[in-house]
Amino acid sequence: MKTIKFINKDRAQFTVALRKNVNEYFKNKGISTKGNWKMMLKAIAMLSIYMIPFALILFLPMANWLIFPLSVIMGIGMAGIGMSVMHDAAHGSFSGRRWLNKLFGSTMYSIGGNSFNWRVQHNVLHHTFTNIDGFDEDIEPKGSLRLSPHTPLRKIHRFQHVYAFFLYCLMTLSRFVNEFGQLIRYNKAGITKQQGSTAKKEMTRLILTKTAYFSIILVFPLLFSGYSWWLIVLGFLIMHFVAGVFMSVVFQMAHVVEEAEQPLPDLEGAIYNEWAIHELETTANFARGNRFLGWMVGGLNYQIEHHLFPTICHVHYRAISPIVEKTAIEFGLKYNQNKTFFNAVGSHVRMLKKLGRN
Repeated sequence: MKTIKFINKDRAQFTVALRKNVNEYFKNKGISTKGNWKMMLKAIAMLSIYMIPFALILFLPMANWLIFPLSVIMGIGMAGIGMSVMHDAAHGSFSGRRWLNKLFGSTMYSIGGNSFNWRVQHNVLHHTFTNIDGFDEDIEPKGSLRLSPHTPLRKIHRFQHVYAFFLYCLMTLSRFVNEFGQLIRYNKAGITKQQGSTAKKEMTRLILTKTAYFSIILVFPLLFSGYSWWLIVLGFLIMHFVAGVFMSVVFQMAHVVEEAEQPLPDLEGAIYNEWAIHELETTANFARGNRFLGWMVGGLNYQIEHHLFPTICHVHYRAISPIVEKTAIEFGLKYNQNKTFFNAVGSHVRMLKKLGRN
């Protein structure tokens, strides 16, 4: 596996000061950096938003048209589980208890994903090599989407700012197929072994969990609900379209925006920057003042705080955000942010347009 070296010891004082300031906040408050009762309530809420409509579809006779709003609600719940429950658990920040992190991390399987692939792609590659082409899979070319200025430009990219959001709807569906090729790549690169597992074990788990997911989410409604097969399939697609566009937009607004940099290493694989400053420069927050949005997206509107402190639960991001911003300003560093959700969407669209033309 290729790697990157972050070289700039002269800027390490920022990291020291930042950790000290954030640690003092938790020490003075006498609270844990992990999740609390609010996190548990949120997990129950998100799982309910996802599972209750499914139970209604499965067991309660209703008018055919009701499958559509219920599928939309399931899509919102699906995205909520991914961003607000599984995400923290996969980082070990949901709880101070390892078994709870493992339990709620496994909710990834309930929404059709694979926990191992996610941890490698997100925790290992994305968080370590944020916005570095060839290392961060989140900015790799995705079909007809160009997300980095360092990847080949094609004629079709000229219109990507128009069609991108339609493709985002397909994110969770495309993962069903892509995760098999992704796992094969990890196996060949030796990453699976580095993570303390084996290729056979992870491929077996991938096949079994995908089979279980499709059996429950599609076969059960076909057998036990009164809906026609085409309504079940259409509802399934609607659910994934909603979840896909929701999660894609939130992740893109943090890194593929005008404010976030995409540096390249030199020929020896060196980035001449301190890692924490690199995270600051390649990430952007949005809508920090919108509490409801922050609750819905699992604090991912505080992406800077998440990237600098991934093992701190997102319920604390709003409190430590001013500390991170103040420390950055003291060291003459820019704290990237878009003040509203729509400002961030606009920045992302303009970035897509720019990447589609040069």
